[in-house]
Amino acid sequence: MDVLRAMSERGLVFQMTDEDSIRRLLDEERLVFYVGFDATAPSLHLGHMVPLMAASWLQKAGHKPLILVGGATALVGDPSGRSTERTVETKETVDSWAGGISAQLPRFLRFGRGSSDAELLNNADWLGRLGYLDFIRDIGRHFSVNRMLTADSVRLRLEKGLSFLEFNYMPLQAYDYLHLYRSRECTLQIGGADQWGNIVAGIELVRRTEGREVYGMTCPLVTSSNGEKMSKSMPGGAVWLDPAMTTPYDYYQFWMNVDDRDAVSFLKLYTFLPLDGIEEYEGLRGEETRRAKSRLAWEATAIAHGPAEADKARDAARALFGGDGGGASVPTGTASLESLEKGSLSYTDLFVSSGLCPSRTEVRRLARQNGLTAGGAPVANPDAAVDPSSVRDGSLLLRVGKKKHCRIVFE
Repeated sequence: MDVLRAMSERGLVFQMTDEDSIRRLLDEERLVFYVGFDATAPSLHLGHMVPLMAASWLQKAGHKPLILVGGATALVGDPSGRSTERTVETKETVDSWAGGISAQLPRFLRFGRGSSDAELLNNADWLGRLGYLDFIRDIGRHFSVNRMLTADSVRLRLEKGLSFLEFNYMPLQAYDYLHLYRSRECTLQIGGADQWGNIVAGIELVRRTEGREVYGMTCPLVTSSNGEKMSKSMPGGAVWLDPAMTTPYDYYQFWMNVDDRDAVSFLKLYTFLPLDGIEEYEGLRGEETRRAKSRLAWEATAIAHGPAEADKARDAARALFGGDGGGASVPTGTASLESLEKGSLSYTDLFVSSGLCPSRTEVRRLARQNGLTAGGAPVANPDAAVDPSSVRDGSLLLRVGKKKHCRIVFE
């Protein structure tokens, strides 16, 4: 299996430090490689998916992944791709987030004791033990400040201000690579395209201290056809891998609602379907592209949440949009049956309490634009009391536009 060619054909490879050497090592040896994720939130999100998929493909080809959760570097904050400094979190918060992220990784990779099984690490285990004077003497002397200032992660922040705390991020991440080379013979680092400067710094540190050559590969920062970055800063809000933050149903619906032009490329990036199985979707146009997006939604949800949850999400979507499935997985909220019967519960109350609208003002604005329905009927006056006759089997289906909905159960 020419794994590098396969990954490139799927769009998973953006840049490499030495393509010929990386290809030779992947073809001839069992490579140890690492991917790092800082614990800057309770969950991974869609922006982490491409490096995770790349790691999974390399593991399928027999190579060993080291998955590094940045419990220490998250306390510093990576300035890459940011216009402002990250909020400084407590160690207890970061430790909690690191634990949550660690629990999500086995959905994408096989962990165990085998030669190609993934190993989970936390850089707090070694960076937390480093003495500051020892670090700046033994490691800091290998870094040129002039060269660090040319890295995008630093250069782009200089005009708005870069703290000394953030300036230390690059040497710390570089030390991770050196530590993993020394302790586990790791010779390849994978990261997002915004990590290129940090990866190269690690490669140079290994070369200066050990006299050995190691390598780096970046994955693209994916942008949809309508210009939206597939990241935590997406206009509609982050799509999280934690089901408590983004439900499997909402995760499924996200993929169903991607731009038609992106369906095939996202099947290549975010699923394990073979390329010859994706070819059948390439010529679809118009309403036919829904078949491609349905396959994308199911496959992506099955990877992140399991086939059973993917089936539930698909059935719920069919129930809502005229299909034949059950609706058990539709997002559900509750409301007071007593308030309904007394006539003291308004549609505005329901749209806000369900989370479909962020404020009462937004509810009224959407109502004026004919963007709200309840029980299939337009909501013209959202401040009116909910009509009990619109409730069926103890519940009422609310919709905002065509894509957001919630079933309210009265109890």
